[in-house]
Amino acid sequence: MKALAVVPARLASTRLPRKLLLAESGKPLLQHVYERVRSARRVARVVIAVDGEELLAAARSFGAEAVLTREDHPSGTDRVAEAARLVGGDEPLVLNVQGDEPEIDPAHLDRLVEAMASGEEPMGTLAERLTDPDDLARPQVVKLVLDAGGRALLFSRAPIPHGAAPGGGDPAGPYRHLGVYAYRPDFLQRFCGLAPAPLERCERLEQLRALHYGHAVRVVVVSGGGARGIDTREDYDAFLARLRAAEGPRAP
Repeated sequence: MKALAVVPARLASTRLPRKLLLAESGKPLLQHVYERVRSARRVARVVIAVDGEELLAAARSFGAEAVLTREDHPSGTDRVAEAARLVGGDEPLVLNVQGDEPEIDPAHLDRLVEAMASGEEPMGTLAERLTDPDDLARPQVVKLVLDAGGRALLFSRAPIPHGAAPGGGDPAGPYRHLGVYAYRPDFLQRFCGLAPAPLERCERLEQLRALHYGHAVRVVVVSGGGARGIDTREDYDAFLARLRAAEGPRAP
């Protein structure tokens, strides 16, 4: 099985203006994401779903396939669903990969696609073990708990499960959610047509809509990090530092 990967991209951002076009590394942040996703073995096609002409031109300037979507989508998932309709294709799976995660690991995308190929869940996502005790209390770090079959029982910004120690080997967790999703194409369209769930509105977590309506969410637990969003200038500077360290010293 191979997937259609859609990268939703919007220019407006509150904490780091125009972040997807920041290019102090030598290429736009969005291009880093595109190149990582394109290198995944289980991705057949990568499409960038943009909200305006400036991002459309930027994406096409580095050779990406890009489509212009509505500006007023309430979420990235809605933008992904529109893009999937626009581009068509017969891929049996649609990946939603955030446009501000330049270090996404292609191998993690491959594992998610492979897990979806071996199961019947309509939706899947990624997680990793939470190791930083401070992250347990941070509402911006989404936690989750799993059932015996590796499916999500709950996502929350609160510290869950109570009593689980970060960095341990407890199968109960805690786990940190990574914002990459896989959808069966028909389910993606139906999902976007469902009314937001009460718990979804309370937690501000769209994936809770699937659980509210009784749909299973497959979770693939990975290690090694990589799916870290760039939300602030500090995040971007840290990304640049890691990138330059990986590239090694420059020739004089």
